[in-house]
Order: sequence, then C-alpha cells, then structure tokens
Amino acid sequence: MPRILTVEDSASAALDECAHAITDFGFDPREEDSLANAALWLRRLGNNRTFLGDLLVAELAGRHREDVLDSAYGPQVVMLAPPNGQFFIRANLWPSLDEHMVRASGGASFVYGLPHDHNFDFLTLGYFGPGYWSDYYEVDYEAITGWRGEPVPSLRFTGRERLEEGRIQHYRAHVDVHAQLPADSLSVSLNVMHTTGAQGWLDQYRFDLDRREVGAILSPGPSEAFLKVAIGLGSDEALDLGHRFARSHPSDRLRLGAWDALAAREVGAGAKDALWRKAEGCGSRLVAMEAKARRAELIG
Repeated sequence: MPRILTVEDSASAALDECAHAITDFGFDPREEDSLANAALWLRRLGNNRTFLGDLLVAELAGRHREDVLDSAYGPQVVMLAPPNGQFFIRANLWPSLDEHMVRASGGASFVYGLPHDHNFDFLTLGYFGPGYWSDYYEVDYEAITGWRGEPVPSLRFTGRERLEEGRIQHYRAHVDVHAQLPADSLSVSLNVMHTTGAQGWLDQYRFDLDRREVGAILSPGPSEAFLKVAIGLGSDEALDLGHRFARSHPSDRLRLGAWDALAAREVGAGAKDALWRKAEGCGSRLVAMEAKARRAELIG
C-alpha cells in the first residue's frame, strides 16, 4: 500500500513558490529528506484553497485566445508545473459515477477499474472532495518478465482506501499497484510526479487480478513508434536496424517492438509464423513468450 506521509503544517504556498522550492532542493524520492521536502511543499500548496479555482477560471476566460494544441489541459489532467528533468506537478479530476462525463465515456476513460503499477514514484494529496477509492496491491517487480499472461504469484491485496482531503500518499515505483474506483462525488488530487531519463525504459504493467497475471505493458516509449514507422517504410537501413534491434537490443521491450514491426511486413500466415519462430529462439524470455502467443494467434 502507498506510504501515508503525515505532514503537519498550516502555511499556504502559491503554485510558483511550491515548484521553485522543490526544484531548489531537488526531488529524489529515494532520499527521505528530499521526499519530506516535496511533501511539505505539496501540503502547503494543498492549503492554498483558491489557487486551482483561480487558475481554471483564468484558463476558461482566455481559452478562445489560445491555440488548443499548445494547452497542457485535458478532461482529467491539468498540468500545473511542466517537467523540468526532476518532476512535474499536476491536478487530476476524479468524477463520480453520477457525472455525465462518466456515463457518456465510461469509467475506463478515467482509468477506473484498471489495475496497474507505475514506473515512477509520485506524491499525491487529496485536494477537494471525498477522494477516489483504490484497491491496493503490492508486487515483486524484479520477479516479472512482462509477457502477456505471465503468472504473478507475488501480487497480494493490501486493502481498500480513499484519498481523503488532506491525505498525502507516496506511491512507490514498481511496488504499489492499485485499481482506482470512482469518487463518491467530484474530487481533485494534486500530484508531484518524479521523472528521470531512465523512466522510458522501465515497464509499467496492467494486471489481470482474477487470473493474477500480467495483462499488458502500459508504457510503450517513442522509440518503439519511431522504429515501427521506419521499418514500415522499408528502407535498407531501417530493415537492417530492425533486425539488429530484434536480435540484440538491451531493452527486451524494444526487441519485441522490432519483431512486431518486421512481422507486420510479412505477407501470409506462413511467413509470419516463420519469423515468429525465429523470434522464439532469440534469447529473450519476454520475446520468446510473446512470439509463442503470436504463433498461437496465427493458428486461430
């Protein structure tokens, strides 16, 4: 279960003040002093009961003058302080089942009922409303290879809790798993999200709780998309790179992406099966198990 951080402080901070204070100290959640400093300033930002409403009113009032493509705002997430190499700050909106947006779009659009871990640490504070519920689990990340359907016997239930107003929690990368459930009424959380250069190479998983197994990888990186486009375009250099990445790239996930892209170029089930047969023997457990599944899908 995420750590509950008790921070008693009645001071109030502006958004810029909070962001600058965390930046100046640095944010590394592996260091207790750094974690405590970020939690303190998140508490102070949470004590400011007007900043978010003022920001949203200003955004709505000036929206017609802005290019929508330049906005960091979405239906659920409001970017408050952009990534700076260490962290970013955001607000998340959590509607209840009675909200029209949930009835129209479904709970999955708001990540409700999606059991997942995170490939980053973050702090979250209940800012407004009763808060969303979560069923919490913990997992042994080092024991997971990541192929779809992989059994995860280490996945264990640790309780159901609500992110109540004023509560601060520390979600630990690759440890805490949660399936979020709708808030009883519209709620808002504030997050300080840790970022690192290595984050894009660390997998985040969706879990199948009924089967206690990996459902999917949720964290494809841009390199995979670029690689698939390049291989799809089919230049000699791209195909050579694709074969080299498929055989020996340090990232198993990127190796699988290369095999997927190469398989997409093959015509006919027989050719695809032959390629995936090669992939099974490439030396990666993740690729081998996914290749086996792809071959089974070809058979029907």
